[in-house]
Amino acid sequence: MNTGVPIRIALTPGEPAGIGPDLCVLAAQRTHRAELVAVADPGLLERRARRLSRPLALVAFDPDRAPRPTPPGTLGIVPVALRRPETCGRADPENAPYVLDTLRRAVAGCVDGGFDALVTGPVHKGVLNDAGIAFTGHTEFLAEQTGGAPVMMLTAPDLRVALVTTHLALRDVPAAITAERLEGVLRTLHRDLERRLGISQPRILVCGLNPHAGEGGHLGREEIEIVEPVLARLRAEGLRLQGPLPADTAFTPPRLAGADVVLAMYHDQGLAVLKHAGFGHAVNVTLGLPIVRTSVDHGTALDLAGTGAIDTGSLEAAIEAAIGMAERGGTRARTTGGRARTP
Repeated sequence: MNTGVPIRIALTPGEPAGIGPDLCVLAAQRTHRAELVAVADPGLLERRARRLSRPLALVAFDPDRAPRPTPPGTLGIVPVALRRPETCGRADPENAPYVLDTLRRAVAGCVDGGFDALVTGPVHKGVLNDAGIAFTGHTEFLAEQTGGAPVMMLTAPDLRVALVTTHLALRDVPAAITAERLEGVLRTLHRDLERRLGISQPRILVCGLNPHAGEGGHLGREEIEIVEPVLARLRAEGLRLQGPLPADTAFTPPRLAGADVVLAMYHDQGLAVLKHAGFGHAVNVTLGLPIVRTSVDHGTALDLAGTGAIDTGSLEAAIEAAIGMAERGGTRARTTGGRARTP
Protein backbone atom coordinates (compact mmCIF):
# COMPACT_ATOMS: atom_id res chain seq x y z
CA MET A 1 0.00 0.00 0.00
CA ASN A 2 1.29 3.48 -0.82
CA THR A 3 1.81 5.36 2.45
CA GLY A 4 2.35 8.70 0.70
CA VAL A 5 6.01 8.74 1.76
CA PRO A 6 8.40 8.73 -1.23
CA ILE A 7 10.43 5.59 -1.76
CA ARG A 8 14.20 5.75 -1.42
CA ILE A 9 16.10 3.45 -3.78
CA ALA A 10 19.75 2.41 -3.75
CA LEU A 11 21.33 2.07 -7.20
CA THR A 12 24.48 0.02 -7.75
CA PRO A 13 26.09 0.58 -11.17
CA GLY A 14 27.79 -2.82 -11.32
CA GLU A 15 30.83 -3.22 -13.58
CA PRO A 16 32.53 0.22 -13.74
CA ALA A 17 33.84 -0.31 -17.28
CA GLY A 18 30.39 -1.21 -18.61
CA ILE A 19 27.14 0.67 -19.15
CA GLY A 20 25.99 0.57 -15.52
CA PRO A 21 27.43 4.02 -14.72
CA ASP A 22 25.86 5.36 -17.94
CA LEU A 23 22.49 4.03 -16.80
CA CYS A 24 22.81 5.83 -13.45
CA VAL A 25 23.71 9.11 -15.16
CA LEU A 26 20.83 8.80 -17.62
CA ALA A 27 18.36 7.83 -14.90
CA ALA A 28 19.31 11.02 -13.08
CA GLN A 29 18.15 13.10 -16.05
CA ARG A 30 14.47 12.59 -15.32
CA THR A 31 12.17 12.87 -12.33
CA HIS A 32 11.13 9.64 -10.65
CA ARG A 33 8.53 9.18 -7.95
CA ALA A 34 11.35 8.06 -5.69
CA GLU A 35 14.65 9.31 -4.34
CA LEU A 36 17.55 7.68 -6.17
CA VAL A 37 20.84 7.18 -4.33
CA ALA A 38 23.84 5.72 -6.15
CA VAL A 39 26.19 3.56 -4.11
CA ALA A 40 29.28 4.10 -6.21
CA ASP A 41 32.51 5.97 -6.78
CA PRO A 42 31.57 9.65 -7.26
CA GLY A 43 34.43 10.28 -9.67
CA LEU A 44 33.28 7.39 -11.86
CA LEU A 45 29.80 8.87 -12.24
CA GLU A 46 31.14 12.38 -12.83
CA ARG A 47 33.55 11.17 -15.52
CA ARG A 48 30.79 9.23 -17.24
CA ALA A 49 28.45 12.23 -17.10
CA ARG A 50 31.07 14.41 -18.78
CA ARG A 51 31.64 11.77 -21.43
CA LEU A 52 27.90 11.65 -22.11
CA SER A 53 27.61 15.46 -21.97
CA ARG A 54 24.89 15.23 -19.31
CA PRO A 55 24.54 17.38 -16.20
CA LEU A 56 25.04 15.58 -12.90
CA ALA A 57 25.08 16.99 -9.39
CA LEU A 58 25.88 14.46 -6.67
CA VAL A 59 24.30 15.10 -3.28
CA ALA A 60 25.63 13.34 -0.19
CA PHE A 61 23.09 10.87 1.18
CA ASP A 62 21.58 11.98 4.48
CA PRO A 63 19.68 9.12 6.17
CA ASP A 64 18.14 11.55 8.68
CA ARG A 65 16.45 13.64 6.01
CA ALA A 66 12.99 12.61 4.85
CA PRO A 67 13.11 11.02 1.38
CA ARG A 68 12.01 13.12 -1.56
CA PRO A 69 11.97 12.64 -5.34
CA THR A 70 15.33 13.40 -6.93
CA PRO A 71 15.28 16.51 -9.20
CA PRO A 72 16.47 16.05 -12.81
CA GLY A 73 20.24 16.21 -13.12
CA THR A 74 20.71 15.22 -9.48
CA LEU A 75 21.62 11.93 -7.83
CA GLY A 76 22.18 11.03 -4.21
CA ILE A 77 25.50 9.37 -3.48
CA VAL A 78 26.96 6.96 -0.94
CA PRO A 79 30.66 7.03 -1.89
CA VAL A 80 32.56 3.80 -2.43
CA ALA A 81 36.06 4.16 -3.88
CA LEU A 82 37.25 2.37 -6.99
CA ARG A 83 40.48 0.44 -6.57
CA ARG A 84 41.85 2.18 -9.66
CA PRO A 85 40.38 4.43 -12.40
CA GLU A 86 38.19 2.68 -14.94
CA THR A 87 38.63 2.48 -18.70
CA CYS A 88 35.40 2.33 -20.66
CA GLY A 89 35.02 -1.03 -22.36
CA ARG A 90 37.93 -2.70 -20.57
CA ALA A 91 36.94 -4.55 -17.41
CA ASP A 92 39.68 -4.65 -14.79
CA PRO A 93 39.82 -7.48 -12.22
CA GLU A 94 41.46 -5.03 -9.79
CA ASN A 95 38.06 -3.34 -9.45
CA ALA A 96 36.20 -6.57 -8.69
CA PRO A 97 36.30 -5.99 -4.90
CA TYR A 98 34.83 -2.52 -5.50
CA VAL A 99 31.82 -4.05 -7.26
CA LEU A 100 31.08 -6.26 -4.26
CA ASP A 101 31.73 -3.38 -1.83
CA THR A 102 28.95 -1.35 -3.49
CA LEU A 103 26.56 -4.28 -3.17
CA ARG A 104 27.39 -4.86 0.48
CA ARG A 105 26.88 -1.19 1.34
CA ALA A 106 23.59 -1.04 -0.53
CA VAL A 107 22.28 -4.24 1.04
CA ALA A 108 23.26 -3.02 4.51
CA GLY A 109 21.28 0.16 3.84
CA CYS A 110 18.22 -1.86 2.82
CA VAL A 111 18.46 -4.11 5.86
CA ASP A 112 18.88 -1.13 8.22
CA GLY A 113 15.94 0.72 6.68
CA GLY A 114 17.87 3.56 5.05
CA PHE A 115 16.68 2.34 1.66
CA ASP A 116 13.34 0.84 0.70
CA ALA A 117 14.67 -1.11 -2.28
CA LEU A 118 17.78 -2.00 -4.27
CA VAL A 119 18.11 -1.71 -8.04
CA THR A 120 21.27 -3.28 -9.43
CA GLY A 121 23.17 -2.62 -12.61
CA PRO A 122 24.91 -5.40 -14.55
CA VAL A 123 28.05 -7.07 -13.23
CA HIS A 124 30.62 -9.04 -15.20
CA LYS A 125 30.72 -12.50 -13.61
CA GLY A 126 33.77 -13.56 -15.60
CA VAL A 127 35.86 -10.63 -14.36
CA LEU A 128 34.81 -11.26 -10.77
CA ASN A 129 35.85 -14.88 -11.08
CA ASP A 130 39.10 -13.91 -12.82
CA ALA A 131 39.84 -11.85 -9.72
CA GLY A 132 39.58 -15.00 -7.61
CA ILE A 133 36.10 -14.26 -6.27
CA ALA A 134 33.64 -17.16 -6.39
CA PHE A 135 30.61 -15.30 -7.75
CA THR A 136 27.75 -16.98 -9.60
CA GLY A 137 25.31 -14.06 -9.68
CA HIS A 138 23.54 -11.26 -7.82
CA THR A 139 20.78 -13.64 -6.71
CA GLU A 140 23.10 -15.98 -4.87
CA PHE A 141 25.25 -13.15 -3.46
CA LEU A 142 22.24 -11.30 -2.05
CA ALA A 143 21.03 -14.50 -0.40
CA GLU A 144 24.40 -14.84 1.34
CA GLN A 145 24.20 -11.24 2.53
CA THR A 146 20.61 -11.32 3.80
CA GLY A 147 19.99 -14.94 4.75
CA GLY A 148 17.08 -15.22 2.36
CA ALA A 149 16.01 -18.13 0.14
CA PRO A 150 15.89 -16.41 -3.25
CA VAL A 151 13.74 -17.14 -6.27
CA MET A 152 14.78 -15.50 -9.54
CA MET A 153 11.91 -14.13 -11.61
CA LEU A 154 12.01 -12.01 -14.75
CA THR A 155 9.02 -9.95 -15.78
CA ALA A 156 8.15 -8.52 -19.18
CA PRO A 157 5.04 -6.52 -20.05
CA ASP A 158 3.02 -9.66 -20.81
CA LEU A 159 4.98 -12.49 -19.21
CA ARG A 160 6.58 -13.55 -15.93
CA VAL A 161 9.06 -16.42 -15.68
CA ALA A 162 10.54 -17.77 -12.44
CA LEU A 163 13.28 -20.38 -12.06
CA VAL A 164 13.79 -23.44 -9.89
CA THR A 165 17.55 -23.41 -10.58
CA THR A 166 19.56 -20.39 -11.70
CA HIS A 167 23.23 -20.25 -12.65
CA LEU A 168 24.09 -23.93 -12.90
CA ALA A 169 25.80 -25.92 -15.62
CA LEU A 170 23.18 -27.93 -17.47
CA ARG A 171 24.74 -31.23 -16.36
CA ASP A 172 24.12 -30.24 -12.72
CA VAL A 173 20.47 -29.28 -13.08
CA PRO A 174 18.70 -32.67 -12.63
CA ALA A 175 20.39 -33.42 -9.31
CA ALA A 176 19.52 -29.92 -8.05
CA ILE A 177 15.79 -30.37 -8.64
CA THR A 178 14.76 -32.03 -5.40
CA ALA A 179 11.30 -32.19 -3.86
CA GLU A 180 12.48 -29.93 -1.03
CA ARG A 181 13.85 -27.32 -3.40
CA LEU A 182 10.84 -27.34 -5.70
CA GLU A 183 8.41 -27.04 -2.81
CA GLY A 184 10.38 -24.15 -1.30
CA VAL A 185 10.47 -22.27 -4.62
CA LEU A 186 6.74 -22.73 -5.17
CA ARG A 187 5.86 -21.55 -1.66
CA THR A 188 8.09 -18.48 -2.01
CA LEU A 189 6.75 -17.72 -5.46
CA HIS A 190 3.13 -17.99 -4.32
CA ARG A 191 3.72 -15.89 -1.19
CA ASP A 192 5.67 -13.07 -2.86
CA LEU A 193 3.38 -12.81 -5.86
CA GLU A 194 0.67 -12.02 -3.33
CA ARG A 195 2.76 -9.92 -0.94
CA ARG A 196 5.12 -8.07 -3.28
CA LEU A 197 3.11 -7.89 -6.50
CA GLY A 198 -0.41 -7.78 -5.10
CA ILE A 199 -1.68 -10.82 -7.07
CA SER A 200 -4.39 -12.67 -5.18
CA GLN A 201 -4.34 -16.47 -5.49
CA PRO A 202 -1.75 -16.52 -8.29
CA ARG A 203 -1.99 -19.16 -11.00
CA ILE A 204 1.38 -20.83 -11.60
CA LEU A 205 2.26 -22.94 -14.64
CA VAL A 206 5.05 -25.44 -13.90
CA CYS A 207 7.29 -26.77 -16.65
CA GLY A 208 8.65 -30.30 -16.67
CA LEU A 209 12.37 -30.90 -16.78
CA ASN A 210 12.51 -33.32 -19.70
CA PRO A 211 11.23 -33.08 -23.27
CA HIS A 212 7.48 -33.66 -23.37
CA ALA A 213 7.55 -33.50 -19.55
CA GLY A 214 9.18 -36.94 -19.53
CA GLU A 215 6.74 -38.64 -21.95
CA GLY A 216 5.24 -40.75 -19.18
CA GLY A 217 8.65 -41.78 -17.90
CA HIS A 218 10.15 -42.74 -21.26
CA LEU A 219 12.25 -39.55 -21.43
CA GLY A 220 13.03 -39.22 -17.74
CA ARG A 221 11.29 -39.85 -14.43
CA GLU A 222 11.82 -36.55 -12.59
CA GLU A 223 8.26 -35.46 -13.40
CA ILE A 224 6.77 -38.67 -11.99
CA GLU A 225 9.02 -39.03 -8.95
CA ILE A 226 9.57 -35.40 -7.91
CA VAL A 227 7.45 -32.79 -9.67
CA GLU A 228 4.01 -34.40 -9.67
CA PRO A 229 4.01 -35.38 -5.96
CA VAL A 230 5.07 -31.86 -4.92
CA LEU A 231 2.37 -30.24 -7.06
CA ALA A 232 -0.29 -32.60 -5.74
CA ARG A 233 0.67 -31.86 -2.14
CA LEU A 234 0.58 -28.08 -2.64
CA ARG A 235 -2.64 -28.18 -4.63
CA ALA A 236 -4.24 -29.87 -1.63
CA GLU A 237 -3.25 -26.78 0.38
CA GLY A 238 -4.98 -24.49 -2.11
CA LEU A 239 -2.15 -23.37 -4.39
CA ARG A 240 -3.25 -22.93 -8.00
CA LEU A 241 -0.70 -25.00 -9.90
CA GLN A 242 -0.83 -26.48 -13.39
CA GLY A 243 1.71 -28.99 -14.60
CA PRO A 244 4.16 -30.45 -15.09
CA LEU A 245 3.79 -29.11 -18.63
CA PRO A 246 5.99 -29.75 -21.66
CA ALA A 247 8.17 -26.64 -21.83
CA ASP A 248 7.84 -26.36 -25.60
CA THR A 249 4.09 -25.73 -25.30
CA ALA A 250 3.91 -24.05 -21.88
CA PHE A 251 4.48 -20.64 -23.44
CA THR A 252 1.77 -20.85 -26.10
CA PRO A 253 -1.08 -18.31 -25.85
CA PRO A 254 -3.76 -20.84 -24.80
CA ARG A 255 -1.56 -22.02 -21.90
CA LEU A 256 -0.60 -18.52 -20.81
CA ALA A 257 -4.16 -17.19 -20.88
CA GLY A 258 -5.01 -16.36 -17.29
CA ALA A 259 -1.63 -17.49 -15.93
CA ASP A 260 0.34 -15.20 -13.63
CA VAL A 261 3.76 -16.82 -13.95
CA VAL A 262 5.57 -19.75 -15.55
CA LEU A 263 8.01 -21.68 -13.39
CA ALA A 264 10.87 -23.10 -15.46
CA MET A 265 13.24 -25.76 -14.19
CA TYR A 266 16.46 -24.15 -15.41
CA HIS A 267 17.82 -20.86 -16.69
CA ASP A 268 17.58 -21.08 -20.47
CA GLN A 269 14.38 -23.13 -20.47
CA GLY A 270 12.47 -20.08 -19.31
CA LEU A 271 14.60 -17.02 -19.93
CA ALA A 272 15.16 -17.60 -23.64
CA VAL A 273 11.42 -17.15 -24.13
CA LEU A 274 11.15 -14.25 -21.70
CA LYS A 275 13.96 -12.30 -23.31
CA HIS A 276 12.57 -12.93 -26.77
CA ALA A 277 9.29 -11.46 -25.56
CA GLY A 278 10.63 -8.45 -23.70
CA PHE A 279 14.40 -7.95 -23.89
CA GLY A 280 15.36 -4.37 -23.09
CA HIS A 281 12.16 -3.76 -21.15
CA ALA A 282 12.17 -6.75 -18.81
CA VAL A 283 13.03 -6.68 -15.12
CA ASN A 284 14.89 -9.19 -12.99
CA VAL A 285 13.13 -9.52 -9.62
CA THR A 286 14.55 -11.43 -6.67
CA LEU A 287 11.81 -12.93 -4.53
CA GLY A 288 12.29 -14.64 -1.18
CA LEU A 289 14.59 -11.99 0.32
CA PRO A 290 13.89 -9.74 3.30
CA ILE A 291 14.66 -6.77 1.03
CA VAL A 292 13.21 -5.59 -2.29
CA ARG A 293 15.60 -6.06 -5.19
CA THR A 294 15.15 -5.59 -8.92
CA SER A 295 17.65 -5.40 -11.76
CA VAL A 296 18.07 -4.79 -15.46
CA ASP A 297 17.64 -7.74 -17.81
CA HIS A 298 20.89 -7.26 -19.72
CA GLY A 299 24.64 -7.44 -19.33
CA THR A 300 27.49 -4.97 -19.07
CA ALA A 301 27.67 -4.16 -22.83
CA LEU A 302 31.32 -3.12 -22.54
CA ASP A 303 31.44 -2.02 -26.17
CA LEU A 304 28.70 0.56 -25.56
CA ALA A 305 30.08 2.08 -22.35
CA GLY A 306 30.42 5.84 -22.63
CA THR A 307 28.81 6.02 -26.07
CA GLY A 308 25.31 7.06 -25.05
CA ALA A 309 23.93 4.53 -27.54
CA ILE A 310 21.99 2.52 -24.98
CA ASP A 311 18.37 1.90 -24.11
CA THR A 312 17.41 2.72 -20.53
CA GLY A 313 14.04 0.95 -20.77
CA SER A 314 14.99 -1.98 -18.57
CA LEU A 315 16.44 0.27 -15.85
CA GLU A 316 13.36 2.49 -15.83
CA ALA A 317 11.16 -0.60 -15.61
CA ALA A 318 13.32 -1.95 -12.76
CA ILE A 319 12.98 1.33 -10.84
CA GLU A 320 9.20 1.38 -11.28
CA ALA A 321 8.94 -2.27 -10.24
CA ALA A 322 11.04 -1.61 -7.14
CA ILE A 323 8.84 1.34 -6.19
CA GLY A 324 5.69 -0.73 -6.54
CA MET A 325 7.08 -3.65 -4.55
CA ALA A 326 8.37 -1.38 -1.79
CA GLU A 327 5.01 0.36 -1.53
CA ARG A 328 3.24 -2.97 -1.14
CA GLY A 329 5.56 -4.84 1.15
CA GLY A 330 8.85 -3.10 1.83
CA THR A 331 10.28 -2.59 5.29
CA ARG A 332 9.44 1.05 5.89
CA ALA A 333 11.45 2.08 8.97
CA ARG A 334 10.75 5.76 8.38
CA THR A 335 6.96 5.36 8.29
CA THR A 336 6.88 3.60 11.67
CA GLY A 337 8.99 6.13 13.52
CA GLY A 338 12.25 4.26 13.14
CA ARG A 339 15.50 6.05 12.38
CA ALA A 340 17.55 4.75 9.48
CA ARG A 341 21.25 4.22 9.99
CA THR A 342 23.93 5.26 7.55
CA PRO A 343 24.64 2.32 5.20
